[in-house]
Amino acid sequence: MGTLYVTQNDSFIGKVDERIHVKFEKKTLQDIPFIHLKDVVVLGRATVSPAVVFELMNRHIPLSFIDEMGHYLGRLEPEMTGNIFIRKAQWQAAGESPQSIHAVQGFVRGKLKNYRQLLMRCQRDSDVDLSKYITRIEQTIAPIDSTHNINSLRGLEGAGSGAYFGCFNQLIRNAEFTFTKRVRRPATDPVNSLLSFGYSLLRHDLQGAVNIVGFDPYLGYLHFDRYNRPSLPLDLMEEFRPLVVDSVVLSILNNKLLTPVDFVTEPLSNAVSLTPEGRKTFLTLYEKKKQSVFKHPVMSRKCTYREAFEWQARLLAKYLMGETDKYPPLVLK
Repeated sequence: MGTLYVTQNDSFIGKVDERIHVKFEKKTLQDIPFIHLKDVVVLGRATVSPAVVFELMNRHIPLSFIDEMGHYLGRLEPEMTGNIFIRKAQWQAAGESPQSIHAVQGFVRGKLKNYRQLLMRCQRDSDVDLSKYITRIEQTIAPIDSTHNINSLRGLEGAGSGAYFGCFNQLIRNAEFTFTKRVRRPATDPVNSLLSFGYSLLRHDLQGAVNIVGFDPYLGYLHFDRYNRPSLPLDLMEEFRPLVVDSVVLSILNNKLLTPVDFVTEPLSNAVSLTPEGRKTFLTLYEKKKQSVFKHPVMSRKCTYREAFEWQARLLAKYLMGETDKYPPLVLK
């Protein structure tokens, strides 16, 4: 099963024997053995019984909350692992240390190379000319290894992302949807709404991975020094944005799995979000993507994206603890 997504507002999440039981107005929506769960995500409002919370924590299954607009709210999770050595190495690398700079170079390089690969694939599969955007991204990748200042690396990441989103509309082959620029908090159009929703789900998954490995999620390197922000999951999710979320969004739009009627707009804020049925469609495709299998280029083994989240966190831990001489971001052809 993997992740249980609870999408029905005002549902009740209870425990029946060794199973998690989701009900709404006396109707059973989900009935799943706890043993099949990796995590639980509540989208919107739901009542969670104390018995379920106890069982989830006892089984080391995190419980996350995302609002109806796709904003990540927070999570309940078991006590972090006792691997103080990983957290010690993580904190020793904080700031502008050589280890921190190297890690940030990896996060930025991985993200931008995967952006480039996605654009090259889209150019091969259609008649759209993306060569100038690909060249701009390549120009931001080239100086990464010789850039030893984190703010400068953030600038390269921003420039590469600007080039990528500058042509994102050309990747959408569906006349019912258009994209002009990246808009967050709130997303004011359907495409940005899908991207933000997917990134919230991805953040949840990467936070679970860093907790399993034993990191402090609030200390990152690319994302750094902001109160109450789980920065390390945001760091590690950068290379996965195009691989997982963007590819799911483009697949949904280009295969016309959603239409404009699957979105609603809040009258005061103009925030756009998915309808309950639209969320179900997105979650189905997102979960399918997480379970898809590929050969990890560093580990030389087949894995799912769900497994790769944890593998990348462990590769980062090995680097920070001095067991390897570099952090290799996940880059796929």
